[in-house]
Amino acid sequence: MKPNITLIGMPASGKSTIGVLLAKRLGYSFVDVDIVIQEKTGRLLKEIIAKEGIEGFLQIENQVNRGLDVSRSVIAPGGSVVYGREAMEHLRQISQVVYLKLSYDELEQRLGDLADRGVVLRPGMTLRDLYEERVPLYEQYAQITVSEGRRGPGAVVDELREIMEKQITARRTV
Repeated sequence: MKPNITLIGMPASGKSTIGVLLAKRLGYSFVDVDIVIQEKTGRLLKEIIAKEGIEGFLQIENQVNRGLDVSRSVIAPGGSVVYGREAMEHLRQISQVVYLKLSYDELEQRLGDLADRGVVLRPGMTLRDLYEERVPLYEQYAQITVSEGRRGPGAVVDELREIMEKQITARRTV
């Protein structure tokens, strides 16, 4: 098993919530990459997007993610990380990439103010457009997919922990 777990998925898919719970259960550290970006730049995500534009933000996000150097950590990057090929290649090298799959209807129910969340949404793009653009990228990069359905974070964490423990056991018997 790789020394880290990276959770990818749409905004509001629970990457941070599930990530913290999973890290606690596995005895890992938790890395919220949006916070790392804010610490490195000294600005909120929405401020970066306002000043640098979407492409500038994506470059910063790609650079920060491809430079992550952590071990025994659950990593929660922003939902737009999948636009950065170098970042995703790096994350796949240092971690198991888990896609937290959420239906469009569930996403719509969970999301609040997109701009306040720092969601990368190009002008004229709807939430549905964003969902349809990103889902194939999440599926492309995922090594494990967990469908959330209407389950709570605890049930998703239990499933992920079980998957990870089976992988650890399988590696020990090889």
